[in-house]
Amino acid sequence: METEAVNALALSGSTEAIDLSIWGLFWSAHWIVKWVIIILAFASVWCWTIIFAKTKKLRWLKKNGDRFEESFWSGGSLDDLYDQIGQRPDHPMAAVFSAAMREWRRSLSRRRAGSPMTGSVQERIDRVMHVTVAREMERLESYMTFLASVGSTAPFIGLFGTVWGIMNSFQSIAASKQTTLAVVAPGIAEALFATALGLVAAIPAVIAYNKISSDLNRYAGRLDAFSGEFSSILSRQIEETV
Repeated sequence: METEAVNALALSGSTEAIDLSIWGLFWSAHWIVKWVIIILAFASVWCWTIIFAKTKKLRWLKKNGDRFEESFWSGGSLDDLYDQIGQRPDHPMAAVFSAAMREWRRSLSRRRAGSPMTGSVQERIDRVMHVTVAREMERLESYMTFLASVGSTAPFIGLFGTVWGIMNSFQSIAASKQTTLAVVAPGIAEALFATALGLVAAIPAVIAYNKISSDLNRYAGRLDAFSGEFSSILSRQIEETV
């Protein structure tokens, strides 16, 4: 009984010297585990930067899209709206409108020059709007692959750090020839820390990727719907002009 008490006291005294704080785990970890922690921490910070930037951008797009559609459907002149937007539209819906109006004005200028307006005008306008939508969506979807990559690979990177930490624990046991908590705890702690950090990086990335992808798909549908409605308007004007 006395021997067990002495062992327990020694074990208690040895574990008090172990620093299990985040910084303590990092500085005491093996250099490979340190690199795992650095990579996961950087990935997590960059993911949150992308998440906040995309969320802010989508809110801005919705606000400006509502304002533009209000102006578009107000009954005013499309030429006046185009002149107001100018050659450098500041959001995708205005870019689609500007591209279509630019092609429409070119066709009108050819007609005034004596060239007949053919049915291919509608095809060119539709093609221009389709290309503009694709280009704008490609720009909005930038960095989304990084979120997907972090969401799928971060747990495995953390698992690699976990395996390495456990291997360090076994090496410590073999070197000290003891299985006390003081010998095992540092390696196990850094292993679990790597696992936790991998999940901290992956879970928000997966949730944000699904949410932002859904919002982007919904916005792409809104652009396609606007393109179809504007194409119908220009189609009627082409029929009246021919």
